[in-house]
Amino acid sequence: MSAIPVLICCALTTAGWFWSRPLILGTWRRNPAWLSWSAVLLLMGAGVTYLIGSLVPITSLDPEEACSKAGQAFDWTYRRTNFAEYTRWFPLHNKCNAGYDLIPAWVNPALVALPALALLYLAYAVLLAAIQHRTKKRSRS
Repeated sequence: MSAIPVLICCALTTAGWFWSRPLILGTWRRNPAWLSWSAVLLLMGAGVTYLIGSLVPITSLDPEEACSKAGQAFDWTYRRTNFAEYTRWFPLHNKCNAGYDLIPAWVNPALVALPALALLYLAYAVLLAAIQHRTKKRSRS
């Protein structure tokens, strides 16, 4: 049972080494594959962020209990009138009352920033690949 976390840590360390090596050497600027894999990692980070944001406030199935554990008063009237707010996929909200949200404040900005960065990385990777393809084509002629 304890071998699984050790294997996961070894795999993450190895992957981190291979990912960070182009950063250290400075070759990441010319490597579309590195940029593409970085975009995949950013999207995975967005997925983990979404899971954290949607699962962290669920300390119990009772929202009133979760709010009382957070030290906030639970307002049933606010909850009923704003039903659509906490049942949406994005932005994530799980409010106890008008002034307190159980979702951490960093979750929604991260859910915007991480996919946007991934899109920029992919666009730059495509641009680099096109430039490299064009340069190889010219050097052959």
